[in-house]
Amino acid sequence: METLQDRASTQSSQQINQRSFEIADKIALMRQALRETGTDAIRLQGTDWFSWATAGASHTVLLAAETGVAEILVTREGAWIMTSEIEAPRFQEEELTSYNGSLGAYQLFVYPWAEEAQRDAWIQEVTSNGFILSDRPPYPSAALPASLIQQKQILIPNELDRYRQVGRLASEAMTEVLASAKPDWTEAQLAGAGAAALWRRGLHPALTLAAGEKRLPRYRHPIPTQEPLGRMAMLVFCARGYGLYANLTRFVCFGSLSTAEANLHNQVYIIEADLLDRCRPGARLDELYGAIAQAYQDSGYPHAIQEHHQGGLTGYLSREVVATPTTRDILHPNMALAWNPSLPGAKVEDTFAIAPDAPLENLTFDPNWPSTEIAGRLRPLPLELG
Repeated sequence: METLQDRASTQSSQQINQRSFEIADKIALMRQALRETGTDAIRLQGTDWFSWATAGASHTVLLAAETGVAEILVTREGAWIMTSEIEAPRFQEEELTSYNGSLGAYQLFVYPWAEEAQRDAWIQEVTSNGFILSDRPPYPSAALPASLIQQKQILIPNELDRYRQVGRLASEAMTEVLASAKPDWTEAQLAGAGAAALWRRGLHPALTLAAGEKRLPRYRHPIPTQEPLGRMAMLVFCARGYGLYANLTRFVCFGSLSTAEANLHNQVYIIEADLLDRCRPGARLDELYGAIAQAYQDSGYPHAIQEHHQGGLTGYLSREVVATPTTRDILHPNMALAWNPSLPGAKVEDTFAIAPDAPLENLTFDPNWPSTEIAGRLRPLPLELG
């Protein structure tokens, strides 16, 4: 079984150089933001921004945390990865192997784990007590500019290549787990098997939701319980690799779908198809929200739009921006999308990339999963196990 680590260990020197160049380009983007805002430094603490700024490295130890054990500091003259003496050896020996043991354009600043004040004093020194932009701005910092946030959301070719790897591995893990599931498994067993399959492939199981026959029609975010699956089950992944999220949902039926169940899933496919057709460069998220609300209305489910968020932009966050009636963000080529239209007992979700002049690219498509063609796209059917 191939993992992300396998891919990293077999990277050519050319790929390593590409990631080093990517780091240099992103530092340049941050310095451009400093010039545009007249500020002195950028400090990045969030998991999303750390992976973006390091071309896919990870600072995660506590999986549930939004921050990790290292930060980024960029000034007009310098760029550093800041971490404690606990973490520095692992960063150099393991996390940075993809860069041939190099930090690229970053230097490493190491401080005693019990003396964070030493780090803060050093930051004041190298920034000359200047004004700092941050993704988590304490006083006297300010939030990152919208132009830099958009740069994170528009993926470059290297990032899309990594995203394809993550999406393929996540979808293969989903297929493996649901093909082996049993109706007497509990929801927790199914979610645990999903998490194990992701870990085996080097992906973080940032979210694994599972619902069986009893709870599936009742909850859109079914936290797994000890309830047996029964005849039908849903499994949801938000799988993270290189800092990028592959979001997907699949169903398994132990037996055959009834006509009513098949029709319900088909209605969700039709609602989704109208939405995906509109996902072109220049479209606005509030307009797409309005379109899916109208699609629910036309399908006879006017209140479905209120029963679950419908998704939106994805990437270095499971949802970079959730579409609402007031989100006026504009779609650009090479942004990633994860929509999840749903009705009680049915849902469809994959992660797509917006191509400049081509149809959406499904990053989480597995050819080994049963599918049906809807509006020219292959969409996942519930897996029927006899």
